[in-house]
Order: sequence, then C-alpha cells, then structure tokens
Amino acid sequence: MLGRVWDASDHRRVITDLIGLGWSLSGVGDWAVGLRSPNGLLAARVCPFDPAYAAFVELCRRCPGHPFLPRMDLVAALDGGGSLTVMEFLTPAKEQDAAEVARRWREGRDDEGDLAGLRREALAVDAEYRARMPWWDGIDLNPGNVRQAADGRLAVIDVFCMDGEALYAQILRDASVVRDRIPEEGLRHVLDIPYIARECGPEEIEALRRAWSAVR
Repeated sequence: MLGRVWDASDHRRVITDLIGLGWSLSGVGDWAVGLRSPNGLLAARVCPFDPAYAAFVELCRRCPGHPFLPRMDLVAALDGGGSLTVMEFLTPAKEQDAAEVARRWREGRDDEGDLAGLRREALAVDAEYRARMPWWDGIDLNPGNVRQAADGRLAVIDVFCMDGEALYAQILRDASVVRDRIPEEGLRHVLDIPYIARECGPEEIEALRRAWSAVR
C-alpha cells in the first residue's frame, strides 16, 4: 500500500481494492467509510469529500507521537477531493472514560497535561481553518470521538467538523456559491458522502443531484 500512487484512484476504487486485499467493512459514518485490515491491527478511513478531516490530519502532523492521537501510517489524497487514511485500529472507549476525556477537554482545566496541550494545538488549527474554510463548524469533541488503542491508551479522533447542513442546503439553493468558494478539484464527489445515501429519501437525493448538475 505504501508504494502505490493513490491520487489516481477515487474512493470507490480504493474501497474495492481494500476489500480485494482482505480488508473488511467496519463502519459507516456521516462522511467516510471505515475498513479493518485482515490482521485486525489497522483501520482505513475512506472519504469521498470532507474538508474538515484535513484539519485533523494537520493536528496529527503537528503532534507526532502524542498519546491522545492515533498513529497514522498512511495519509493520501484521492482523485476528486477524497482521502484515504490508514491508522491503528481503535475500539470505542468505555463510556465513563470517554465522558471524562470529553469533560476535561470541554472544561480545559488540565493546564499542564497532555490533553490540555493537544487542546491548545487544536484551537490553533481551528483558528487557521476558520479563517479560510467555507462552512467551517469548528471543534466538536464528544464521548463518541474518544477511542481506545490496543495498548490501552485513550485517543481522540475527528475533532473538527464542517457545517454539513448549511453546505448541502446551499447546494439546493444555489450550487454556484459552493463551486465558487471551494476548488472544483475537491468537489467531484461532494454528493457521495455516506450520510446522503443513508439518511436522504429518493426525492432529496434527486433534488441534490439536479441542483448540483445545473451549475457547471
């Protein structure tokens, strides 16, 4: 996997290839699909469109080896604005542990601890993205974002988010606004996120596709 040029593949091809290599589907979120490696040690996150995830990758890049972040083994851009990330596989943390991490993060009182340092760096990344990213929604760390690694440590994932509701409402109102504010090369699969396939009715999907194709 490390020797492959991933930017020539889109999210569909990557999912197909990983399944062909023995990876198994392990979860479907709002923006991405998760797969687990045959040996169970790694997880792949395959996303057709999610500008906010670049901020989380940036946070991991700035804080290498941080105990509250997952180890990332591969980060690759995909054709059309998607992304592939391969990291250590994480399981859901115990409810009490996850709630405690979320509370500490929210209150920000652990001034000298690892979590507080990560929170400060996340706020810096948030400020940078907020200044330049349309439909940015900021930091959203809740107990569901807290996971546990095989070595027992707790890690946080996906702490940044877009205002997806506003973004897709804008597509319905006037898709040209979205096309003007986000580079075309990053929008090719904007309607392929799992949330639309899972939650929208046929009429809603058709309305989105009609609105999007009306502006070229």
